[in-house]
Amino acid sequence: MNPDQHLSPRPRRFLPAGPLRGAIRVPGDKSISHRALMLSALAVGESRISGLLEGEDVLATAAAMRAMGAQVERTVSSDSGGEWQVHGVGVGGLLQPAQALDMGNSGTSTRLLMGLIASHPITATFTGDASLSKRPMGRVIEPLSQMGADITSSPGGRLPLMLRGAVPAVPISYRLPVASAQVKSAVLLAGLNTPGITTVIEPVPTRDHSERMLKGFGADLTVEVGADGTRIIRLSGEAELKPQVIDVPGDPSSAAFFIVAALLVPGSELVIENVGLNPTRAGLIAVLRAMGGSIEELNPREVGGEPVADLRVRHSALKGIEVDPAIAPSMIDEFPILFVAAALAEGRTVTSGLDELRVKESDRLTVMREALVAAGARVTETEDGLTIDGSGGEPLEGTSVAGGPIATHLDHRIAMSMAVAGLASYHGVDVDDTRPIATSFPAFEALLDGAMA
Repeated sequence: MNPDQHLSPRPRRFLPAGPLRGAIRVPGDKSISHRALMLSALAVGESRISGLLEGEDVLATAAAMRAMGAQVERTVSSDSGGEWQVHGVGVGGLLQPAQALDMGNSGTSTRLLMGLIASHPITATFTGDASLSKRPMGRVIEPLSQMGADITSSPGGRLPLMLRGAVPAVPISYRLPVASAQVKSAVLLAGLNTPGITTVIEPVPTRDHSERMLKGFGADLTVEVGADGTRIIRLSGEAELKPQVIDVPGDPSSAAFFIVAALLVPGSELVIENVGLNPTRAGLIAVLRAMGGSIEELNPREVGGEPVADLRVRHSALKGIEVDPAIAPSMIDEFPILFVAAALAEGRTVTSGLDELRVKESDRLTVMREALVAAGARVTETEDGLTIDGSGGEPLEGTSVAGGPIATHLDHRIAMSMAVAGLASYHGVDVDDTRPIATSFPAFEALLDGAMA
């Protein structure tokens, strides 16, 4: 990532819109894109990936795999994103990177790559931008240290940090203290080059892309579900991964902004094609349907072990609900845009159990409360959630010039959520900087403008 990227902000006022119509396709799923590059780089031979999300976070992963010996090339341009070829080095074959691995803004790249490197005989330094350097890595440092990796971090378990891999690493049985797909994935990726069986015990299920894809690449992985819903994942180490052809489904976290926009803007009827509907990721759709949202699945199918469908979304009168905290892990990144939907619903929406949102790219509870209040919504912040009294479908007032633009704190999801709030306002919403959107969804503004045209 260009270190000067955020020096000159690019503000924009998002104005009330006509209906969203037609069909759009959102970029490839970010979680799957990261994992497709990493596992292809550890397979022996050539993998091909289509539909890869070409945002800065995923490109940071591609650059890191290249720095450690894999050949990673974009080969063809197509409507659904480029096609990529990866020639892997094999499990255990990663090479010493010549310089620090710059993770930009990507927490996923950082945590997963720490896992990969932890069981390889190499030393790597991880750096990141100002936002990523504030995010704690301690939850990954702890299990990887138990496996034998030697990790020296900046104060508070933050970047920059140096990781020396252990060979042989020690297989562990690790019970996740918090629901985190990234921590689970880091331990499993470390287990690939660790002799014996690495076990992760997950009291609360989180997104399972790593398990699905590891199996697809030929890893010996089993998942056992206990009577209480606890998942026990076992991975046999010293794996041999086989190259794959992967078609990355559309990212449900990116589709979320268009789903909510179409629900909120009167007269909208929008089809969003090729959306990944992995049950560990589809919590937002269940919550919006419970609020009265019309979201229909067309042409359901399975692509590369992942359930996929086209979604037809129509403008709907939403009602406030109490959101079950148990659903949080399956929609943790979608809460900012859910808060926007709640601000336009009829009645009160209550969320809780969202402590995790305080350690994302920004403190998303405080930042979204401040942003929505500035746009005219009624929001109360609690220790672990927001309570929102909706407008009953009445547009939000919008931001006043005197109040200044919404502060997004370099957080792409805040910027996109408040862009959607602007469409459902009387006077529009000013966002202080739209450039962080490029980390996950470079085409967001063009796609939004196109759907409204």
